[in-house]
Amino acid sequence: MKVQLRTGFQQQAFQQDASANSQPLPEFLQRIYQNRGIYVADQLHYGLSHLIPCDQMKNMAQAVALVMAHLQQSILILGDFDADGATSTSLLKLGLEAMGANKVSYLVPSRFVSGYGLSPEIAHIIVAQQPELVITVDNGITSIAGAAVLKEAGIRLLITDHHLPAATLPAADCILNPNQPGCPFPSKNLAGVGVAFYLLIALRAQLRQQAWFLTNAINEPNLAELLDLVALGTIADLVKLDYNNRILVQQGLWRMRTGRIRPGIAALLASDAQYHKLQHLSSKDIAFSVAPKLNAAGRLDDMSLGINCLLSRSKAEAELLAAKLDQLNKERKAIQQHMQEEALMHLQKLEQQMIQTKQNNLKGICLHNSSWHQGVIGILAGKLKEQFGLPAIVFAPAEEGYLKGSARSIPSLHIRDMLEIIDSKQPELIKKFGGHAMAAGLEIHQEHLAAFTAAFQQTLDQLLTAEDLQQTIYHDGVLDAYLLHLNTARLILQHGPWGQGFAEPCFIGTFQIHRLDILAEKHIKLQLVCPDTLCSWTALAFHADMSQWQAAGHCIKIIYQLQINTYQRKERLQLHVLHLISTA
Repeated sequence: MKVQLRTGFQQQAFQQDASANSQPLPEFLQRIYQNRGIYVADQLHYGLSHLIPCDQMKNMAQAVALVMAHLQQSILILGDFDADGATSTSLLKLGLEAMGANKVSYLVPSRFVSGYGLSPEIAHIIVAQQPELVITVDNGITSIAGAAVLKEAGIRLLITDHHLPAATLPAADCILNPNQPGCPFPSKNLAGVGVAFYLLIALRAQLRQQAWFLTNAINEPNLAELLDLVALGTIADLVKLDYNNRILVQQGLWRMRTGRIRPGIAALLASDAQYHKLQHLSSKDIAFSVAPKLNAAGRLDDMSLGINCLLSRSKAEAELLAAKLDQLNKERKAIQQHMQEEALMHLQKLEQQMIQTKQNNLKGICLHNSSWHQGVIGILAGKLKEQFGLPAIVFAPAEEGYLKGSARSIPSLHIRDMLEIIDSKQPELIKKFGGHAMAAGLEIHQEHLAAFTAAFQQTLDQLLTAEDLQQTIYHDGVLDAYLLHLNTARLILQHGPWGQGFAEPCFIGTFQIHRLDILAEKHIKLQLVCPDTLCSWTALAFHADMSQWQAAGHCIKIIYQLQINTYQRKERLQLHVLHLISTA
């Protein structure tokens, strides 16, 4: 493990905002931004006017024309069974209906029956319903066979997606995807919900230009009211928070903090015992308190439950649906814990075998268990990746002798490209695959598991070096003792959003332990004293390695984040311990 200051950029002086009304940024915030490659305050302006214009997305004019031609006909939205898919579906349904569409329905495939996206099976179900227009959200870019079924039936198809395309594109009437060949849209990191939001922005502009709202006596919709959904889907899908995505997320968070939040999201937040104040809502709250519950519907049941929660107009209905989602998430956690224990036992046996055969060059994890739940394998792969610092693929049984796999990767490996390398060399191994740099899904026949595992390890040997596999923990340096203050935590929260690719600030520091308590046999609660000031703070280390902490002496060096703890309406500074670096 390597501990390193978070700076891989050429150091430059930070240029403050030149406007007369602006307040200069404190030096510690300047340093945080410089560590993330930002040297100009202009890149921190998160007004909607700074969004990339929608006309820069390839095919946007054609997409708008297609929707306008069918606005008063039957439109079916084909969603996906994760949080990005649920928010995309809800957003597009609400947006289209606000613009006068009155025949909008949605369909979400079952993870366990028809699988992901516009499959031929789902396409035949759609044909039976006979909509005039199908709009996919967060899926469709690789659905060649499904698109062909709709084309043969004479049903128009608009694909909106953000996933990486294959060599051949589906035969859709129009495709919106910033990652499709020839698209000049500069941000390639939009989530599916971001692409759908851009479609609505462009559609509203065209309808406004044609006096649609005046002619039809429709109040022109304020699309900013949908930004809570955009923020939720963008955070949940773990896309990189580049400047454009930070605008979308921060706008959504700002609205939610001031109470402009739809009942479903509020109910999902309120069902978390750890959550306290809406005004302190962060992207982390969305990622840990809302997204898992929403995803639980698609993992264990039917994502329609999650979509209906997001679409709820009443607090009572939203709370009822949120309670069901919370229960599903608890069931998911129990299943995941059991699977994780089995996976660790298997890895221990594998490690012993490698020691006996004098092999110590494992560069990736590839596991399968016939009892594992395919709705939870993605989470398990992510947990294994985090624990061991290795790319991980986890398989569970699917239909007719096939296995469904979920892959999670490390920064030095583009996991989808790696699967493409395997597929190009041994095309018989993988039935289908798709995804991103850090996450992918695939399907193989059970008979090919051993051959695929060997190909996986061989490909990793070619692509990864020992240095690539070295786990690096990044931090933002030492925070001066006088900045260990509640106001510093507030400033960090206000100057987000933080998240994927734009990490929440964390600091390295040395403290004295005044008191140490174990909570629920897995968490550590500390009373820490700063040697320089003798001030003390409460600190928490969640899911701590007890063997590490049992050896902790009077003095510890940790990497931590600042948090605002609200108890009995009083706010206190609390340290969140991320890593125990050393003890003395």
